[in-house]
Amino acid sequence: MARETGPDFIEALARGLDVVRSFRPGRRVSTLSEIAADTGLARPTVRRILLTLTELGYVRAVERGYTLTPRVLELGMAYVNSLDMWDVARPHMERLVALTGESTSMAQLDGSDIVYVARVAVPKIVTLAVSIGTRFPAAATSMGKVLLAALDPAQLEKVLAEPGRSGINARWQPERPALEAALREVRAKGWALADQDLALGIRSIAAGVRNGDGTVVAALNVTVHAAETSVDKLTGEYLPLLLHAAADISHDWSLLDTAPMVVRG
Repeated sequence: MARETGPDFIEALARGLDVVRSFRPGRRVSTLSEIAADTGLARPTVRRILLTLTELGYVRAVERGYTLTPRVLELGMAYVNSLDMWDVARPHMERLVALTGESTSMAQLDGSDIVYVARVAVPKIVTLAVSIGTRFPAAATSMGKVLLAALDPAQLEKVLAEPGRSGINARWQPERPALEAALREVRAKGWALADQDLALGIRSIAAGVRNGDGTVVAALNVTVHAAETSVDKLTGEYLPLLLHAAADISHDWSLLDTAPMVVRG
């Protein structure tokens, strides 16, 4: 098949990958003729490639043709195993920003604070600057409320007993009964709102993101300027998009958790 290539292009490697991709669902065994027809390569070329792939352990000769071996999974798993959870989350966050036009972040708990671990921002002036590693009091943020609400009573007690290290004096500093009521509401709804609880002008919604065990391990938010975006727009228009993104990230994280590690002997 014709390709637009540069001077460093390795045609033999490209042809080998063409042969691997020619094995498709519904046809477990492929003949040399079928592969040649699918790839547009000459039969002698296909034969040499198949012999090479067989020698490397990626293809096995069987009755009436050839079939892939499980070792082909290494090719895809090398990519999967090179990712971390934030790499997986980022495309979903970028899509959320594209749909809302607002910044989105992810955070995890560290004691009674949240720590920002991922962020896709749009250039807007806000009261508090945020970057990876920024800490805020958990109770005064939408992401913090989500993460606190996911804890069991013993964990919550331990977390709230730790002094904050953010250096931020939040506007909303609830007594324990008010915080408990807020967390019960979050558990019931499945998401949290912070309406200028942290600082004037900052309004956000957040939802939990789960790992393969179903445990909330991070929170995802959408942050807006209170003067530009009402609570109704935030919860009516942006919330469904946020929940969809959080579910998509959770799904991909569950796949990442269950992906087998490639171990070479």
